[in-house]
Amino acid sequence: MPAIDIARMKLQAASLVEKFDQPAAFLHDLHEILDLYADRTLRASVAAPASVLRSYRAPQSVLKQIEMELAPLTSTFPEQSMTLTDALWKDAHLETRLLAATLLGRIDPRTPLLVERISAWVGRVRDKKVRAALLGTSLGRLRRERPDDFLGLIQKWLEGNDLKMWANAIEALIPLLDDPGFENLPPVFDIVRPVIAESPASLQNELAGLINALYRSSAVETAFFIKQIVNSSQNPQAITTLRRVLPKLEAELQPKVQQVLRARTFGG
Repeated sequence: MPAIDIARMKLQAASLVEKFDQPAAFLHDLHEILDLYADRTLRASVAAPASVLRSYRAPQSVLKQIEMELAPLTSTFPEQSMTLTDALWKDAHLETRLLAATLLGRIDPRTPLLVERISAWVGRVRDKKVRAALLGTSLGRLRRERPDDFLGLIQKWLEGNDLKMWANAIEALIPLLDDPGFENLPPVFDIVRPVIAESPASLQNELAGLINALYRSSAVETAFFIKQIVNSSQNPQAITTLRRVLPKLEAELQPKVQQVLRARTFGG
């Protein structure tokens, strides 16, 4: 990998972005740039060690510069951006899919098929980095600008019995809960109540993360919410799972949940 000449890299990114509305040409030039900056010491195998996708292992600064150059066009021309994200995703390299996820997060959330595309991709994705980008970055504008629509999407993901989509929904919710400007917790409690009440053992880590995020958002409301669920639950597995996640909860929340679980067990 050659040393990065910042001025040269900026020129390369600017030249690449001129092909914004020509996906095939854009991909061709993108691969040339990524190949130029590739870390070849880690390209002996088809897949990068940390990813299930092929990867150039190019420095993050290269992709960041390309994202920066694309930003004004992505927000201004949503239809062309959607076409480009399709091409980037189908290319199936780690870098191209991460770039596609970032571009989706810059597109106006009212753009037709945007939400459907994110749902479809996140339902099939295997790479952890790409999944995190889809759930965080790609949903960023929807989460900030149209929180009601965002919560509707999360509810849709939780309506079925697909535990993978339950995990995706929980991970996507956490940035919203950690946003200091978000205060509308009642609909969130309504949406996640069935998930916590069912509490499948395979989602212990996700469940702990969700409860902690709720607690950070509102300690009093969350403690009361958990008490309601425990007292009304007809599912023994839910109680067992809550006991298992107890050590992973916020230190201040642990004794409150423990007290509720003990009262439920001994009828106190």
